[in-house]
Amino acid sequence: MTLRLPSVDRALATPAMQALADRYGHGALTAALRAEFDALRPQALAGQLGAEAIADDALATACERRLAARFAPRLKAVFNLTGTVLHTNLGRALLPDEAVQSVMRALTAPANLEFDLVTGGRGDRDDIVDEVLCELTGAEAATVVNNNAAAVLLTLSALASRKDVIVSRGELVEIGGAFRIPDIMSRAGARLVEVGTTNRTHAKDYAEAITERTALLMKVHTSNYAVTGFTKSVPEAEVAAIAHARSLPLAVDLGSGTLVDMAQWGLPQEPTVRDTIAAGADLVTFSGDKLLGGPQAGLIVGRKDLIAKIKKNPLKRALRVGKLTLAALEPVLRLYLAPEHLAERLTTLRLFTRTRAQMQAQAERLLPAVQQAVAPDFDVAVAPMASQIGSGALPVDTLPSAGLRLTPREAKRAGRQLARLEAALRGLPRPVIGRIADQSLWLDLRCLEAGDEPAFGDQLAALRTALAG
Repeated sequence: MTLRLPSVDRALATPAMQALADRYGHGALTAALRAEFDALRPQALAGQLGAEAIADDALATACERRLAARFAPRLKAVFNLTGTVLHTNLGRALLPDEAVQSVMRALTAPANLEFDLVTGGRGDRDDIVDEVLCELTGAEAATVVNNNAAAVLLTLSALASRKDVIVSRGELVEIGGAFRIPDIMSRAGARLVEVGTTNRTHAKDYAEAITERTALLMKVHTSNYAVTGFTKSVPEAEVAAIAHARSLPLAVDLGSGTLVDMAQWGLPQEPTVRDTIAAGADLVTFSGDKLLGGPQAGLIVGRKDLIAKIKKNPLKRALRVGKLTLAALEPVLRLYLAPEHLAERLTTLRLFTRTRAQMQAQAERLLPAVQQAVAPDFDVAVAPMASQIGSGALPVDTLPSAGLRLTPREAKRAGRQLARLEAALRGLPRPVIGRIADQSLWLDLRCLEAGDEPAFGDQLAALRTALAG
């Protein structure tokens, strides 16, 4: 007997389908049912359709599966076990609790984004963070845009459109996402004047390149690469003196700029924004979501008159941040006002400063459960590792870490086994992202804090099931 597909109306009338309609909506359910019928129709036409496939419960289950996939969020929380703390592809800095609570308030209630509570008149959204930024950096004024590339673009557009900007050849950086200093210059309408060579630039190179067309001198911190050997660069203070002698400003792009000396926690030293301002920089641009540990943002600090000119540029409105960014940024900045508590309260710094011993102990706790989940195809061992700060910051420096190394037992099938394991980890309810190297999959535990261990462990049964399937 050849079975036929039921009518859409009859299939939708069952109690199970009505429950799905209440949850997902009648239109979405109807679309899911039609898609399921389209998948079953070739079997029906071939006389191969079984009764079990069109039973009420079977159709409801199939529709629920389709609807769950359609309504599932594309942006998911993951476990970052790559060893890269500020992983661009995984969202960079994690926000501290103070910032999360501030964002929640801004999401659920009106806020004084551009309203002056003292005068009752219209305010400036930069006022929310201007005061604390100036206190932390020593600058006269500040403004915020949506990322550091935007900060550089806006600065050049406002101060150097149709004019020359002098930059050392050794600082014409390119970072991920095709951000290149020469391209940004062009888009901003400025003309790039390269001085020096790739590995050596002298003070006289800047001085001799200045003409009546020069708008400003610019230094770019090469945070995502290092030139070693026979090198020479000119310190900010010296370039500032050259610029100021000709009544020109010096702009410094610090990229992943930091507000504190990280060496006090045993981390690699990076130039701080305050030190750069003190050295004579008239403007400094830097990111909010890298070493600073806040939300994605581009911060511009410096001379009051230059900041005012930047804020009047039409691009400022196009590049400005919304209330959620400011709601997250302000509490992060205020954490820096109590530096003695920063390493415990600022999530990014807390992850940077975890000791190898902490992660070694964590790996030993997780070892038996992970071994059970991946047996019998993999050996699991506690192993020393080297984490990276990430996002182009301090690329040649590493942080001593520890984690779990998962190695296939069959060397001949290692590549396929590792690909299968990596896919299974990515397919977990909360995906686990590790890295493959040296014929093993490495799970660096630097970014898995103690509070996340239970949620990680609870998924291991699902991993075992996925690998067994």
